[in-house]
Amino acid sequence: MIRPLWPGSLRPARIVAGVVLLRSDEAALLQLRDNKPGLNAAGQWVFPGGHCDAGETLEAGARREFQEETGYCCAELSWLTTFCHPSDDFQSMYELSLFWCAYDGRQPVRCFEGQAVEFIPREKAAGLPMPDYVWRVWDIALAALHARATTVSKKKSLRWI
Repeated sequence: MIRPLWPGSLRPARIVAGVVLLRSDEAALLQLRDNKPGLNAAGQWVFPGGHCDAGETLEAGARREFQEETGYCCAELSWLTTFCHPSDDFQSMYELSLFWCAYDGRQPVRCFEGQAVEFIPREKAAGLPMPDYVWRVWDIALAALHARATTVSKKKSLRWI
């Protein structure tokens, strides 16, 4: 999906969607991108995702791309954030929408695109090459995970009153 020109850009923004899959220990599934010339974020760790097709919703695009790249089928996706991020060569702008999902602990995760996909504990991610937005999005996803856990905990305790 391509949108009209973004202010200051000579080309329409490219619409990209991805998923932050979180384990209960707060590790996130990251994909090590191929190290190919011209590939955006080449050789860096990112959240799996990709370009949305024409007419595809952001959530549908995130779900499809995530499953194509990891083989994992997300049960419930919740929107986290949408922001603009320039391409590495500053010739294009990406409008990136990210959703999150809690890992079910049952389905395997495989690498069908890129060099690797791995659950990375946050404390071990500091030395890895990754775009600066990954840290901010990870923080937003962790806040959502904690908020959901608190809500579920409150609902369970209310059943016993």
